[in-house]
Amino acid sequence: MKKSVLNFKNNSVGDIELDNTIFGIKKLPDLIHQYIRYQNAKSRQGSHKTKSRSEVSGRSKKPFSQKGTGNARQGSNKPPNFRGGAVSMGPVNRDYSFNLNKKEKQLAIKSALSIKNSENKIIIIDTFELKSFKTRELKSDLDQFEYKSALFIYSENGLDKNFKLASSNIPKVSTLNQRGINVKDLIAFDKIFIEQKSIKEITKRLS
Repeated sequence: MKKSVLNFKNNSVGDIELDNTIFGIKKLPDLIHQYIRYQNAKSRQGSHKTKSRSEVSGRSKKPFSQKGTGNARQGSNKPPNFRGGAVSMGPVNRDYSFNLNKKEKQLAIKSALSIKNSENKIIIIDTFELKSFKTRELKSDLDQFEYKSALFIYSENGLDKNFKLASSNIPKVSTLNQRGINVKDLIAFDKIFIEQKSIKEITKRLS
């Protein structure tokens, strides 16, 4: 499929051919949901921890005699029923991540790109290179695209220094190298701006 290539003045400067197997496949909401679960689980720290009986301070000596005190027999002052004792069945360090195979990941990203493309929320920009690093000038240009939030996907060669400086102070605007393209960001941001030379890199990686 053909799509217009724009500049930051929102003027067409040419066309580009998009791969239908990447930007034109059907919606796969179940797979997208699974990918987002995969991302969220992988980002969880899992560092919650309570001390077990072997870790709390105290002695393993009997706190009082077995008989004659009128109390229930106790072998240590570390059980949960003692003040300062261990927590019964408390949380421990764990890894929440689970595996998602490569084909599923690629298909989920393709589906997310296709959804955005069908909603006309993918905008191909000829280049992210700017002559000025002033935020005001870039903000004025971007306002023409009427976005609520925007993700700028740049190429393997890196992000233009002026664009990086100018965009860093604009609210709800983020940048991402095409290597890090993922479903969560594609869905979370309203409009996706992709640098023209990134299209070839994305197509190669997802083919």
